[in-house]
Amino acid sequence: MPQQAKRVTADEEAPLLYDVAVVGAGFSAIAVTIHLLRSLPPSASMAVVGDDPGFGRGTAYRTEFYVHRLNVPAGRMSVFPEEPKDFVRWLEQHARKVSSEGFASRGDYGLYLRDRLASLLRNGDRRASFDFVKAKAQNCSHSSEAGLVFKLDNGTELSARNVVLCLGIGNADLPLKQDHIAIGAHKLIVRNPWRLSWLSRVGRSDTICILGSGLTMVDQVLALRVHGHRGPIRVLSRRGLLPHPHAQASHRAVPVEPDLAASRELSALLQGFRRQVRNGADWRGVMDGLRPVTQGLWQELSNDQRARFLRHGLAWWNIHRHRIAPEIFLRFETLRHDGIVTVHAGFLEAIEEGRRGALVSYRQRQSHRSRSFNADWIVNCTGMERAGVAHSPLLKGMQRHGLIAADELGLGLSVDKDSCVIDCEGRPQPGLYAVGALTAG
Repeated sequence: MPQQAKRVTADEEAPLLYDVAVVGAGFSAIAVTIHLLRSLPPSASMAVVGDDPGFGRGTAYRTEFYVHRLNVPAGRMSVFPEEPKDFVRWLEQHARKVSSEGFASRGDYGLYLRDRLASLLRNGDRRASFDFVKAKAQNCSHSSEAGLVFKLDNGTELSARNVVLCLGIGNADLPLKQDHIAIGAHKLIVRNPWRLSWLSRVGRSDTICILGSGLTMVDQVLALRVHGHRGPIRVLSRRGLLPHPHAQASHRAVPVEPDLAASRELSALLQGFRRQVRNGADWRGVMDGLRPVTQGLWQELSNDQRARFLRHGLAWWNIHRHRIAPEIFLRFETLRHDGIVTVHAGFLEAIEEGRRGALVSYRQRQSHRSRSFNADWIVNCTGMERAGVAHSPLLKGMQRHGLIAADELGLGLSVDKDSCVIDCEGRPQPGLYAVGALTAG
């Protein structure tokens, strides 16, 4: 965090009241902070509350591996919509050889965000006052005089008239009950692969089992290679689906047909997209054409339709919508072609102690036959947990006070079209907003 930010400790007096408080310390928090500092008047006061030492970088942008690339071209990653080439200019200024159509490293993007925040903080006389409170918000209540009052884990309290919740999401649990994991196998399971210290314990020829076949899996495979691992890697996921690559050459987004945009039937939407592809449209362009209307389409669906999509369509959506850089795809496919990476489609049944390491048992998706293989390490890459109320003590406390309500699908919080949080009685809460993963529902 830049030096201009103030850190509040337990022996300091807590600020009485801020105009705005941003709760969180990941990407959403830093993006919101940057935009607020540009728009709030100099007379305003603002605080960011978070305990992440890598403020603004979060899980995705903290990595130092250059092979961990953005999944969107650099020309579309500016933090300022009105300055679309800002990130590309930053890359040029820092001697990074990445074009507007290229895919920069995620670590560089994290540095870019921090650079832009630091630049705003240097203009102290032309912006709102700003404090970074290095603490974790544990509970929250409402005060008629002070707005929302947060109790922090450093023993202080912080109050704000307006609050933006930017809480991130953690790693999902293993898709297996605890009694199906042998006691001796627990030490071989890497539950959070983003704590990259686990790589130093891996032997050069060890067999690695990666659970999950999405973007995190690709990241970990490449990190293993950079770290010198040359052993076999077995990838297991329910469907065995892998992320698709971006096209080598740029393409235009294909606008969604008006009748499709107005449709509330998922089957009609799917048929329409297939028709566009049959008529010669690049499927990537069709997917990109959905960007401006995705939120509106989602809001038009009933909860039953949304639940059905999450059960049957989400995995397919993810591999088409969240694509990887072409050069990263080629690296991964080379590893598959050379037999280093093997992908299995099936359901994890047990992790037992084996003759060497662990014995991973699974049921094949198509044949339903049980299969097993030995692994020295099992790495959980099943994705991120849903940002539901149950996973956050702060949100559970806010729910008890009636300040928030979970959305009906358990994806996050109930919010209106302006991201204003809806309380337990179905009323928008003026001055309380949520952004990022919390608004997934």
